[in-house]
Amino acid sequence: MASAAFEEIAETFEFLEDWEDRYRHVIDMGKAMPPLDPAFQVPATKVDGCASQVWILPEIKGMGAEAKFHFQGESDAMIVRGLIAVLHGLYDGLTLKEVLDVDATAELTRLGLNDHLSAQRSNGLRAMVERIRSVAAKELV
Repeated sequence: MASAAFEEIAETFEFLEDWEDRYRHVIDMGKAMPPLDPAFQVPATKVDGCASQVWILPEIKGMGAEAKFHFQGESDAMIVRGLIAVLHGLYDGLTLKEVLDVDATAELTRLGLNDHLSAQRSNGLRAMVERIRSVAAKELV
């Protein structure tokens, strides 16, 4: 179950003819994201396992399983910043339970990302997903 924002991303990807267009679109999505305040680019928000510098700052609104998951992110690499924007579309605004129910691998496969990212980028994307899921799981306890 993906968010409505992610469904829009998936629809846009269907209309883009080739991977270069999709790649540019991912980068443009990253450029459109508001920057993460450098004060939050600290070891506690840094995502390990990424070749680039990546920070994810979660914000949980509410309590329990119905609490809403939000986050901001930042990277020093344009494509990774775009991947953060894709994950923002996938997860932002979902409840904590919905975050845990999302099959990120299946959803991202719909975009064809797995076929066109380097092994390092794929590992970094997995690390970001794991961080998001870990935050949601800890908040549910």
